[in-house]
Amino acid sequence: MSKIKAITFDLWDTVINDDSDEPVRKERGLRSKRDERHYLVWKAVSEVAPVSSEVVSQAYEEINREFNRVWHDEFVTWTVTERLQRIIQYLDIGLPDESFKATVEQLETMELEVPPKPIAGVHEALSEISQQYPLAVVSDTINTPGTGLRLWLDRHDLKQYFQAFGFSDEVGRSKPHRDIFAKALAGVGARFEDAVHIGDREHNDIKGAHALGMRAVLFTATRAADSASTTADAVCNSYSELPSILKRLN
Repeated sequence: MSKIKAITFDLWDTVINDDSDEPVRKERGLRSKRDERHYLVWKAVSEVAPVSSEVVSQAYEEINREFNRVWHDEFVTWTVTERLQRIIQYLDIGLPDESFKATVEQLETMELEVPPKPIAGVHEALSEISQQYPLAVVSDTINTPGTGLRLWLDRHDLKQYFQAFGFSDEVGRSKPHRDIFAKALAGVGARFEDAVHIGDREHNDIKGAHALGMRAVLFTATRAADSASTTADAVCNSYSELPSILKRLN
């Protein structure tokens, strides 16, 4: 096994604590993210057609189910624009371009306006690890695009640690597809067999990395659903453990 020459990181539930913004939204009297997304689409379509919020929510969830199928089976994450187009087609309603674009922007920036928090210990761990290895991001973009995730990382003083980025909306493929890992590793000049990927999902992160000859660490600090049956080379329960795990893998 070759020495580690680069490390790639998933973002959601690996660097970003995915649902940590929900209590903040509740404290501020805001809708949950799910309900707010439904509301924003309903608000836009109700201006041009008499449609109930229940019908819009049904359409949103139907398209979400198809999104998840395509994500899992075809390794593609539809952009927010593509998802909204499908919702509008499902409802058989036309939206004016200005309203459509405004709704897309609201959906894409929601997690920047009330941002989720970084996972505890990530600053210290990335600061230490980045002194030994070049780091890259390999992240699927579900609601917030790559441009927004770069802003989130920058605002939390984390972007400085990463030299390259592979985002599914920019690459056109999502994990576990080869292209998204290849995009990130090309940015740090590393081969698959020289890299370790860290993420929280067995299907996307662990099996995806292993299929390419990478090593993989399952990160379980905020999401441990896959820990019982993982094939990962190591399991990391908190960022305080990560430097020693990488040392052992090396």
